[in-house]
Amino acid sequence: MKKLFFSKYLRLFANLCLLLQGIAVNGSEVPQIGHFPSEVWQIQSAEAVNVDPKKLEKLFDLSFEDPSTQGAALFKNGKLIKEHYAEGYSEANVATSWSMAKSFYAALVGISIERGEIGHLDEKLSLYLDYFLDDRRDITIRQLLNMTSGLEMPSHEHEKMFFTADHLAYAKRVKFEQAPDQVFEYNNVNSMLLADLLLQVTGTPADILLRERIFNKIGLNDVTLWQDTAGNALTYCCVDTTVRQYARFGLLFSRGGQWQGQQVIPKAYVDETFQQYWSDIPSNDLNHPRGYSLHWWVSRYDEQSKIFNASGKFGQYIFVDPTNDVVFVRVTKYHPTGGDKIDWGPLSFLNKIGSVEFRRKLAMRLSQWGWVDIKADVKAPMTFDDGVSNQFSINYSEIIDNLATLNQP
Repeated sequence: MKKLFFSKYLRLFANLCLLLQGIAVNGSEVPQIGHFPSEVWQIQSAEAVNVDPKKLEKLFDLSFEDPSTQGAALFKNGKLIKEHYAEGYSEANVATSWSMAKSFYAALVGISIERGEIGHLDEKLSLYLDYFLDDRRDITIRQLLNMTSGLEMPSHEHEKMFFTADHLAYAKRVKFEQAPDQVFEYNNVNSMLLADLLLQVTGTPADILLRERIFNKIGLNDVTLWQDTAGNALTYCCVDTTVRQYARFGLLFSRGGQWQGQQVIPKAYVDETFQQYWSDIPSNDLNHPRGYSLHWWVSRYDEQSKIFNASGKFGQYIFVDPTNDVVFVRVTKYHPTGGDKIDWGPLSFLNKIGSVEFRRKLAMRLSQWGWVDIKADVKAPMTFDDGVSNQFSINYSEIIDNLATLNQP
């Protein structure tokens, strides 16, 4: 405990010294890089930003070959170049992030390190979470964020956690399975534990931190941050907002954590995020090599281009090409139920029946048959069959190729 106390205040002293030297730390003014949107995005033509119109059109054609696509938009140099929405939808319609939220909440770890609330990424979680003082004691924060913690990974991949009342209590009970850093396992529990880590080091719930430390500073105000029934922030999923609003977070990372002359997320943390820690990750859906780093996926990482993405179940994406300052957002069809705290209402009986996919389909059928009024009786993020991707996954490699070469003749 003395060591933790000393480390924390040593870092605070170091940050104070940086401020006195005029070096930018989190929240301070730095030279502004490029154009940023105000409340409304400025629109510009593809030709004006040297984007090939034919490749841009192909990118959108590939995206909307999948009927689940609700909306997609491409942004370059901080401006809106093109957007399109499915029939019946517009830029005003929200979508849910599913696991894109992992990337949002992970950014708070970088801010906490800069503020001295956390020492560094390679610190052991057991310094902050006393229930990790067992065979999990050596798992580090970096291993949690890189999905290499070695925590148990059952066949249902902890998706059952989504149907429990207290997601954090569920995550705390998940035990150690294998040595860290041996294998990549995309484990929702790793991300849910961030809710407790951030609460312990700041005294503030993670969803409030996300609003105060990031979203409010970049104008991402029209947003729903879901909690579980017990009131815990869902740090592994479930942020509802629009395509244009999601793009603000992508642009923030494209600009190295800076927004209109303010360093919102430490640049060093963004730079470390945009590396490739784990590569050649297999996928059941995508015939495309992927990597991973600090709760971001790596879509391409070679000499020609480096493209990263926040990714969510059923096909939600925020692609970021920081070299070319390109952000591309694609979301699938969503039927919001309102509220921000999960309440399954009459669907609670489903929470112990069958697989997660079975429960999703049964809930949809009950709604179609009129036995349950989802919007009136249930409060939860939900994706029905019309929002489940298929063709987009098949087109994924070609989509990445188009993104990587938008600026090439």
